[in-house]
Amino acid sequence: MQEATILPAPDAWHIFIKNGDVSLISVSPDIAESWQRCYNHGVNPYDGTCYRFLAKEEISYILEKHQDFIDIARPFMHRLYEFVKGSGFIVMLTDERGYIIEAFGDECTLNMATTLNFVKGASWIEEEVGTNAIGTALVLKKPIQTSGAEHYCQKHHGWTCSASPIFDNKGHLMGILDLSGPVDAAHLHTLGMVVAAAEAIMDQMRINEKNRQLIVANNKMTDVFLNISDGVIVINDQSVIVQINPVAEEIIGKSALELVGDSIQNVLGRGVPAVEKALKRKEGYNDREVMLDTINGRLHCLSSGMPIIDDKGNVTDVVILLRPIENVQKLVNRFSGAQAAFHFRDIIGNSHQMKEAVRIAALAATGNSSVLLEGESGTGKEMFAQAIHNRSARRRGPFVAVNCGAIPRELIASELFGYAEGAFTGAKRGGRPGKLELAAGGTLFLGEIGEMPLEQQVALLRVLQDKKISRIGDDKVILVDFRVICATNKILFEEVEKGGFRQDLYYRLNVVAISVPPLREHREDIPLLFEHFIERIRREWGNDIIHVDPQVMKYLLNYRWPGNVRELQNVVERLASIAEDGHICVENLPATIYQKDEKLLPKEPSSTAQTVKVCSEREKRKQFMAEHECNEILNLLARHGGNISEVAREMEVSRNTIYRKMKLYNIDY
Repeated sequence: MQEATILPAPDAWHIFIKNGDVSLISVSPDIAESWQRCYNHGVNPYDGTCYRFLAKEEISYILEKHQDFIDIARPFMHRLYEFVKGSGFIVMLTDERGYIIEAFGDECTLNMATTLNFVKGASWIEEEVGTNAIGTALVLKKPIQTSGAEHYCQKHHGWTCSASPIFDNKGHLMGILDLSGPVDAAHLHTLGMVVAAAEAIMDQMRINEKNRQLIVANNKMTDVFLNISDGVIVINDQSVIVQINPVAEEIIGKSALELVGDSIQNVLGRGVPAVEKALKRKEGYNDREVMLDTINGRLHCLSSGMPIIDDKGNVTDVVILLRPIENVQKLVNRFSGAQAAFHFRDIIGNSHQMKEAVRIAALAATGNSSVLLEGESGTGKEMFAQAIHNRSARRRGPFVAVNCGAIPRELIASELFGYAEGAFTGAKRGGRPGKLELAAGGTLFLGEIGEMPLEQQVALLRVLQDKKISRIGDDKVILVDFRVICATNKILFEEVEKGGFRQDLYYRLNVVAISVPPLREHREDIPLLFEHFIERIRREWGNDIIHVDPQVMKYLLNYRWPGNVRELQNVVERLASIAEDGHICVENLPATIYQKDEKLLPKEPSSTAQTVKVCSEREKRKQFMAEHECNEILNLLARHGGNISEVAREMEVSRNTIYRKMKLYNIDY
């Protein structure tokens, strides 16, 4: 094999062009490989003029596409040119495909370049113009210098070119920076200058990208700051307000112009040590209760704060979040189930008594007066209360239900009014809002109001008059606005006469009285209710009830129903649970309803009975109530095996109430 001859570049070029064999010459590997590529592509070695141009509209497109890149590179190109100005050099910038997108330099050299079409829009790749710094740098993706006869095309032998690729932040090729001039001005430092300029361009691109990211992040933070549902206040290390968002302006009732520059103590008061702790100890805080001084008076809010610490560990600012307690309560009520589910359309009944009760309740719903629902347990008083709420102007607010008979006497005050931190042993850290506070903006339903202790009746009356409360152990006054609906299975007026219920509170609550009839007084609704419960069981359980024995309805209509609609619902569920093959028969009925002995079946009232002197309305009602309660307690005791707690839970009263009523009715179980 013939050894390569070490020859000057012009001689090496002539030998290669003659036979196309790089093994016979000695040039740098990068140049030799480039020559071989050009030879294989069939590039004319005696030319070098570019014949591949972009159309005018295409040039406009790529210039617009790379405008940011050109704007970044142009100042560095000018600076590079300043070093070689007057020496016949020009500076070129191409895109990632090798099309020239920017050029300037000595006028005579630019004119000379024009003869080779070395101008904007020309493609300066190896396949078009042979080995050159731009085209070869595109292939190698590294800096390179080509001088004189190192160019593949003879027309370029009078030039020296130094080029360096430019990459973006992700390593993608953006273009080539080139410095070209006469071959007699070639110098090794020229390539170093081009590389340094290319590095500077890439640094600037990285800076611009970081700035762009910062602008985007700042815009996002600004959007969050302006649109977050909480009020936001930013204070500096001197406790002075420096920024405030529109929600905080609305909460406080003052504009940013009025608040910026003011001390935070003038807004939150001086009783918020957590803010000072955030500034001095660099400790954030969450959900502290504060009372804001607003143009509309004092506003109860939750506040959270987070210190902003610089690179030296110093607190520069504190970001404070404000959330009106009313918004928090709405959120709590929403997820804790403090919502009314029933509407008037859910109340089943076509009897005159039920229609009249619904009519009065629907009329009462449009107002804001207190409503008193009277009726036996299980008649659906809470359903009426929920329907009234959902028809009222407060339907978007909470529906908070309290069973006054199910709360121990010693806990009812804290349940209704809430308590402050440390108010008593076992008090929850941070305190706790009461039901009256949680009902703000909505409806407070007080079930079994007749069981409320007298001392709490006084407190409730004051709240209804003043619309203000204070938590136990706290002196802060909180404004509340709710509608009250009460329910009782007692004859409340009689409780007033006996001294068990305050007269002034009775008249405060008894603005609109609605009597919910017991089921035995509107028996004609039993078939409708029965079908309603069966259909719901079919839908929710997937049970396929095919047939109901007609005799079943006869027994249901003759039963007294001491547990009212609630008892009927339980009976229907029992029937559906034990029905065989989808058939409900009389044998499935509870023993209290189905009696085989004719003597135990309900009998129609005799004509003699109709001649008995009619008792007063109050005495009859009282007798019905007593009989109902006695039967209900006996049935529940039998069902729950004498478990008093279960009986109390189902009747929604306290254990003490059950014991008291058992003693009253001489029930020994």
